[in-house]
Amino acid sequence: MTEERRGPRERMVFSAAQLIRRDGVAATGMREVAAHAGAPRGSLQHYFPGGKEQLVNEAVGWAGRYAGARIARFVSGLDAPSPSALFAAMAGQWTREYAADGFAAGCPVAAATVDRASACTSTREAAAAAFAAWRDPLAEALTGMGVPGSRAGALATLMISTLEGAIILARAEADAGPLHTVVSELGPLLDSAVVPPG
Repeated sequence: MTEERRGPRERMVFSAAQLIRRDGVAATGMREVAAHAGAPRGSLQHYFPGGKEQLVNEAVGWAGRYAGARIARFVSGLDAPSPSALFAAMAGQWTREYAADGFAAGCPVAAATVDRASACTSTREAAAAAFAAWRDPLAEALTGMGVPGSRAGALATLMISTLEGAIILARAEADAGPLHTVVSELGPLLDSAVVPPG
């Protein structure tokens, strides 16, 4: 995830997402977020009067929107769009990141869900909304590739769940093998859902 030109508030949300994906919610402090964002600590209270909970929830929301927006970019980059090719592109993003930067980071939405879902209703709701912001455009892309609408949402859930599990396994094993495995094993099932025209 790369940083673009942002104001102080947007930089802090982005920084919170980056720190959560690496360290989890509990280990991500407001001071660390301000330092990472290059923002004055006093600006945290100004922009996030709800404190850390608000900042975490906004970071989770940003991550969901980011993942959802990437679906269209993945699809536009495919030579021959298919569900398996789309899933390979999604996993490939992580494979490339791990090859370049190591296995320190995962998905901030998953991290926030694990850390806070049982203790904080608003964060659980923010995580659910973030996954929906990712799942809905993914289901729409699958429909555009010929997957019936009645299956597209379920397959989008399967793709996200499988990818998140592979990310966790890859981090635990410090090896991208699980990402390669899920691409090769899930791809044929995804493509079998396509209904040819006519």
